[in-house]
Amino acid sequence: MPDTVPPVPPAGPTRSAAPSGPADPALPGAIDPGDGGPPGEAASAERGGIQLINVTKRFPGQATPAVDNVSLTVDGGEIVVLLGPSGSGKTTTMRLINRLIEPTSGKIIVAGRDALGLDPNDLRRQIGYVIQNAGLFPHMTVGTNVGLVPQMLGWGKARIKARVDELLQLVDLAPDQFRDRYPRELSGGQQQRVGVARALAADPPAMLMDEPFGALDPITREHLQDELLQLQEELGKTIVFVTHDVDEALKLGDRIAILDKGSRIVQYATPKEILLNPADEYVEQFLGGGQAMKLLKFSRVADVPLQQVPQAAPGDDAAAVRAQIDAAESTFAIVLDERDRPVRWITVDDLDGLTGPIGDHGTGTARPIRVRNTLQQALEALIQVEHEWVPVVGPRGVYRGTVTLSTLQTAIKDMKEQTRSRRRQDKAADS
Repeated sequence: MPDTVPPVPPAGPTRSAAPSGPADPALPGAIDPGDGGPPGEAASAERGGIQLINVTKRFPGQATPAVDNVSLTVDGGEIVVLLGPSGSGKTTTMRLINRLIEPTSGKIIVAGRDALGLDPNDLRRQIGYVIQNAGLFPHMTVGTNVGLVPQMLGWGKARIKARVDELLQLVDLAPDQFRDRYPRELSGGQQQRVGVARALAADPPAMLMDEPFGALDPITREHLQDELLQLQEELGKTIVFVTHDVDEALKLGDRIAILDKGSRIVQYATPKEILLNPADEYVEQFLGGGQAMKLLKFSRVADVPLQQVPQAAPGDDAAAVRAQIDAAESTFAIVLDERDRPVRWITVDDLDGLTGPIGDHGTGTARPIRVRNTLQQALEALIQVEHEWVPVVGPRGVYRGTVTLSTLQTAIKDMKEQTRSRRRQDKAADS
């Protein structure tokens, strides 16, 4: 199957980001939790996870395998990055998942079903596929590219148009402006957005992304990485992402599988664990220098405790808000709208002499940072605002807490202590 042919998705779209339900053992290829599968298999399957179990691929005429006995569990809703140098088997491993390449041996489970027991087209209905340079059909408009698979599945024109417009909005491309354009009329970043929209056409539970941003300029690449993380907060897909770029892997991955030149996984852990405790000298050299700065650059706001401050709504009485602030021994509260999104700060100075509802009194908040943002991004946000705090939001902009300079200082102190502890352990092991 050529790269430019999109995977065939399920028979109809769903807009819910809720994880998939458990596999039905009556379905062809379904895995019964009692069949002796590896620990955690059933739990992963319930959330649309992916498993590779002792998977090997040998191409004819090659002395060494392209993929060597790889075992890997990707939990539903997480981004796992396959990271390694050229020739380490990253892309081959990915293509084994949707059977663009057939394994020589081993077992592959997708959403609780034996992938090798399924018709390849049935398998690909569960998996979106995004490649470098988007792989769009040049003679088709953006709308036709995005709606191609739903059309193949026999959807009506109105349904296809509604889905196309929904997805273009999702990837920040105004439908009225972009629906009728051709790929040649788009920038590289816009083409990649269309590629992502096409992969999401029927809301598959899993997505494979093969160096999708590798050909883009650094600024566009960083923007699309941020957009992918924001989309992931909203949609909760199971994503396997291939890259050879260490910084990209550390930024995007919930977990990272580092492959060596022998096509073996030498470490599989969170970015923070990999930076603090590289498995061996190969991993340490592959990561390069500046691990301390990488910890700040790629540790996430979600990994640190957030400060909780008094909360208020525009309709709250000023005296009650002041009492809440005083009780918390604070100097301010955060005002949330009806959807629990941060609107503004209100300080004790703003409340002086105010009676009745607080209304629109207070100071507009800085642009919130998201739980998936890095500590470096949090620091940059704090430097740019007049206050000493920045609101943190999760999916749909819902308020989660507040990050302060003190929050970051504590996080850095903890990282330094963990680094010192690892060095002491290394010295003890060498002695």
